[in-house]
Amino acid sequence: MQYSVLCPGQSSLIPPIRSALRSVLRSALRDCRHQTLTLVKDITPQIFRTQSHPDFSPVGWHLGHIAYTESLWVAEHLAGLPRQFSQYERLFAADGLPKSERQNLPALDQILAYLQAVRSQTLDYLNSSDLENIRLWHWLIQHESQHAETIAMVLAMHQTNCGAFVYPKVQPVSFSESNNMVHIEAGSATVGSDAPEAIDNERPAHLVSTESYWIDRAPVTCGQYQRFIEAGGYRDAKWWSPAGWQWLKSANVDKPRYESSRESGQTGLNTTVESDYPVCGVSWYEADAYARFVGKRLPTEAEWEKAVRVEKTPEKTPEKTPKKTLEDRRDRTIDSIVQDGVVQVGSVWEWTDTWFSAYSGFQPFPYKGYSQLYFDGEHRVLKGGSWATPKWVRRPSFRNWYHPHRRAVFAGFRCVISSSETDRN
Repeated sequence: MQYSVLCPGQSSLIPPIRSALRSVLRSALRDCRHQTLTLVKDITPQIFRTQSHPDFSPVGWHLGHIAYTESLWVAEHLAGLPRQFSQYERLFAADGLPKSERQNLPALDQILAYLQAVRSQTLDYLNSSDLENIRLWHWLIQHESQHAETIAMVLAMHQTNCGAFVYPKVQPVSFSESNNMVHIEAGSATVGSDAPEAIDNERPAHLVSTESYWIDRAPVTCGQYQRFIEAGGYRDAKWWSPAGWQWLKSANVDKPRYESSRESGQTGLNTTVESDYPVCGVSWYEADAYARFVGKRLPTEAEWEKAVRVEKTPEKTPEKTPKKTLEDRRDRTIDSIVQDGVVQVGSVWEWTDTWFSAYSGFQPFPYKGYSQLYFDGEHRVLKGGSWATPKWVRRPSFRNWYHPHRRAVFAGFRCVISSSETDRN
């Protein structure tokens, strides 16, 4: 792994601003770590060190990797301290061991001590740092946030494997939301972000033009998806792309990872969930097939991001209330946007029809392979965040990426239809 890219300096910060930034970072580091540790408060030794699926590392590895990455970038690269905790280097480096060999872990209390020792170093350095590399501090907080969500995902998979999965703590979709679409006018929209917290694959912010389209107000629900299952959608090749049909034959599945059913008492992998919750645990291929079944398609990344940034039109606007500009809205979090947006977001990650690739002008950060490794034409973009996504990565511009065959625990979707298509009908 190459570690050669760091952020341009900001040494011109005046002391009051630098002090305020330190306070913000300390609070974020503290709150983010609290969320991470809460996830493993009652974890058993077996769950701590066991893979839930061959594609995922054990929970304990993610905890150790968080500490390893923080030490690498703060203690070594920023503070210039000699390398410490060398005994963990091969075990917790992202390219150190294959996932199948990451189960031979130190005990939980040892890894928690490792996290605390590294964090003490980090806070000591923060107290004296000139914050020349402010982007790197934001990146570290978001790096931990991403691994914390993965921990939540692994824990959910363990629960499912034991037949004890509890459906995610999200709000059900109302009937009016699940059966309505929102019209988005043609025109340009900002995609991406240049905010300090934006990671490399979100940059630079740029304008993208779209034709007019209709988009589902809310993600597709389990009840809606159930109609696809009952209509034989998993047995009819006409709804599937060639690659999707090939995947389906090899995967040998006939329902999402979490099945919708009005019957009670079911347990096991396909645990019963309420029909008005967003469907989750579907691959991109399944989402694409459902969209074809209902005469729609998956949104492009630009269509999704544009729709999320559109605000509801108020019934009455006071004459002296200034209109919010796109610049005002650009970098708000999903949590703030959902309050006044025209679409419901944030319950599940949502598949898009876009391949994960670099925006024009992309610059890798903090090292070459962080995002660039996945610009391989084999990963689809997901947007929006799930109920388990920490707030530091919940923003419209954030880009998640998975292989299209991955049946991610917290992944669902919504559909769109081009206005030109509705005009023909």
